[in-house]
Amino acid sequence: MNADEIAAGRARWQARYDAARKRDADFTTLSGMTVDPVYGPPEGTAYPGFERIGWPGEFPYTRGLYPTGYRGRTWTIRQFAGFGNAQQTNERYKMILGAGGGGLSVAFDMPTLMGRDSDDPQSLGEVGHCGVAIDSAADMEVLFDGIDLAGVTTSMTISGPAVPVFCMYLVAAERQGADVSTLDGTLQTDIFKEYIAQKEWLFDPEPHLRLIGDLMEYCAREIPRYKPLSVSGYHIREAGSTAAQELAYTLADGFGYVELGLSRGLDVNVFAPGLSFFFDSHVDFFEEIAKFRAARRIWARWLRDVYGATSEKALWLRFHTQTAGVSLTAQQPVNNVVRTAVEALAAVLGGTNSLHTNALDETLALPTDESAEIALRTQQVLMEETGVTNVADPLGGSWYVEALTDKIEAEAEEIFARIRQLGGEGPHKIGPMTSGILRGIEDGWFTGHIAESAFVYQQALEKGEKKIVGVNCHTGTVAKDLEILRISHEVELEQRRVLAERKSARDEAAVKAAVDRMIEVSRTGENMISAMLDAVRAEATLGEICDALRAEWGIYREPARF
Repeated sequence: MNADEIAAGRARWQARYDAARKRDADFTTLSGMTVDPVYGPPEGTAYPGFERIGWPGEFPYTRGLYPTGYRGRTWTIRQFAGFGNAQQTNERYKMILGAGGGGLSVAFDMPTLMGRDSDDPQSLGEVGHCGVAIDSAADMEVLFDGIDLAGVTTSMTISGPAVPVFCMYLVAAERQGADVSTLDGTLQTDIFKEYIAQKEWLFDPEPHLRLIGDLMEYCAREIPRYKPLSVSGYHIREAGSTAAQELAYTLADGFGYVELGLSRGLDVNVFAPGLSFFFDSHVDFFEEIAKFRAARRIWARWLRDVYGATSEKALWLRFHTQTAGVSLTAQQPVNNVVRTAVEALAAVLGGTNSLHTNALDETLALPTDESAEIALRTQQVLMEETGVTNVADPLGGSWYVEALTDKIEAEAEEIFARIRQLGGEGPHKIGPMTSGILRGIEDGWFTGHIAESAFVYQQALEKGEKKIVGVNCHTGTVAKDLEILRISHEVELEQRRVLAERKSARDEAAVKAAVDRMIEVSRTGENMISAMLDAVRAEATLGEICDALRAEWGIYREPARF
């Protein structure tokens, strides 16, 4: 790019920056030195390839979505939390919000993630242990008691039974008297990554995609600010993928959901802004920053050039980041505070829109109040003390970071081409990327490549080529054992008791009629969300809704592979 083009770009950025709202904050260094809101090539110089880097707030968004960077608004502090019953988790949410958290993120227990009620025999011993137990809309009311759902953004990390859980959230908001059409938040809903990495599915892919398509239509029409899909790379990375695999598999899944929306006749400029992303931030600092920058650039180019998006917001890749759970160690767990801080800083320098920082004890148990507060304060120290909010994309133009960004992007493009090849050359019911993803799931292509990457890394650890402090080097310590959070068995007994009371107090005929009506709708081309909402309003439980759908659609079982 020549000097005149670079100067014109800077002028465009300056005009947008001047017109944008900025926070009332001190944007000087600790010593009082004034810094510019963005930096670029020296005036009057050319920079070959600068069009791939650009300026914050304009295509290809390598340097961020907004001309102001974090001077306009900081990332949302969204701490992932959930344990025990709804009342216990409600108290944790109020602590997080009272301590400066900017949004909520719900962790559900395993029975809820699998669409099972707390009194289901398969739920025995699991209720409330890895998240909060939610059996019905009544639990959702307790979960958000005293929290204005119309005034706080809420993220829910659940995919298999995401749609009925979302309906429970809507009904809880209705019962608060909220204007449901104004709700803002994110539902994970990403079923592709379940087949690829996390394994929390209910049905075959096709019924899940039917529900997701219905949800996309419903939100675009009724709740335009709500994001019905958070395409997740986090679990792919935690399963052992490389950074480039995490990026490529996640964006490919995102392209699949774009194809799903288009196959429903939806306008990409309307529904694409409702797609958000969820990435891991691992401990290799510069690799993670490059990954986030490449992600924005790839998404913008594909949405424009492949899927025909023309609106700016449709080209934006907005993402939440969580620090790497897999990087936490049970040995010398206090070191995890350092790891988490480094990972959080990488997410911030990569331009994350919201962030969760893991607690030091999460490799052992759910976090205690004290460790959760340390995790929250880690973000606040970065935000308030380090000056990282002063300059947009401060590493932009670094020879290393730009080369690494280009390299990760190139690897991702190679993977996209391979996925599309998996789908074959014939007609595609939803789209070519979707066909490739479904074939890759069926053949074990994704899981095989992730397993290979995990094996290679594990070998490097065991040979000492890769180091983890406290695990294969610097293993001596004077640290004492941690006091960890333990979930009492009484939580499960009480949850089952309350559930039995609620079932006995409801109108069984109304529940059965509403669930039967939902199944009737499932046999047509009609959108299922309204019928499912009616079942939830009648106090049908999550297990009852999911069991009815399992009876209709069957259960997916992963093929055995050797």
